[in-house]
Amino acid sequence: METTLRTINAVISALFFICYTYQFLYIPLVLAKKPKPLTAPARPHRYAVLIAARNEENVISGLLDSLRAQTYDMSLVTVFVAADNCTDRTAAIARAHGAVVYERFNQLNVGKGYALDFLLQNIGADYPEGFDGYFVFDADNLLAPDYIERMNEMFSNGHQIVTSYRNSKNYGDNWISAGYALWFLREAQYLNNARMRLGSSCAVSGTGFLFSDGVLEACGGWNFFLLTEDIEFTIDNVVRGEKVGYAAGAVLYDEQPTTFRQSFRQRLRWSRGYLQVFGKYGVSLFRGIFRGSFSCYDMTMNIMPAAVLSGASIAVNLGAAV
Repeated sequence: METTLRTINAVISALFFICYTYQFLYIPLVLAKKPKPLTAPARPHRYAVLIAARNEENVISGLLDSLRAQTYDMSLVTVFVAADNCTDRTAAIARAHGAVVYERFNQLNVGKGYALDFLLQNIGADYPEGFDGYFVFDADNLLAPDYIERMNEMFSNGHQIVTSYRNSKNYGDNWISAGYALWFLREAQYLNNARMRLGSSCAVSGTGFLFSDGVLEACGGWNFFLLTEDIEFTIDNVVRGEKVGYAAGAVLYDEQPTTFRQSFRQRLRWSRGYLQVFGKYGVSLFRGIFRGSFSCYDMTMNIMPAAVLSGASIAVNLGAAV
């Protein structure tokens, strides 16, 4: 039994190494290869800001104030809030800060994806002239003053989807929030930054991203309702050949969990969401890999092997212990 267990663990470890060795190669790439300079001048664009908020009366004013303080011409930006099944003053506070608010009461279809779809449908009906692009933020975010300006530079250089650096509001609270902050630093600097330098696709990470009206039309509207709607959105576009860009200078600050219980529930939801996304797009991803798409391979490695191999390892070792 002991020999068999060691063999199985060695095989799982080898598979981990095979799947993720390429990410170690990202590190010298970031250190050695200079980013490509932006060639096109920044042009003014009309943007809509989308915020899905559920009982966020304590934090949403901070985000709206940081939007108002942007160096970008805010006469070109309209802020929309979906007050999603709220039982507090979220809607009233958002309106007082100048946002256009749509209140949603639907206990059947619950989740950020449904709230964003609801918001975009109302915007389409009430603003037929449309917008050039759409930002997505969580209600507890804060933005650096030049955030939209930096994102607009990448958008002006032809990137139809742009993600940003998801920094932390509460790095120093404890080891859990610090761990999250370091994870997102790695994701920004040594994943998305490296992908940009390779000309591969980056990945959207929950909040702090921008997509064009053309992307929304190509997707047939916002049809992303799985537990990890951000990854679903990323994969849907990657398998269609779209590449997500990364604006390293656009910094957003996000609230991180501070208890193990919060972290465990969030990570469990993410793992379930990754499996949902792979179930929906797995075949398309493998087709892309066989066509030579490194982006499809990279995204497959990000959503699938770690959860499966970790689950297999836990099951095997617990079974052996019993």
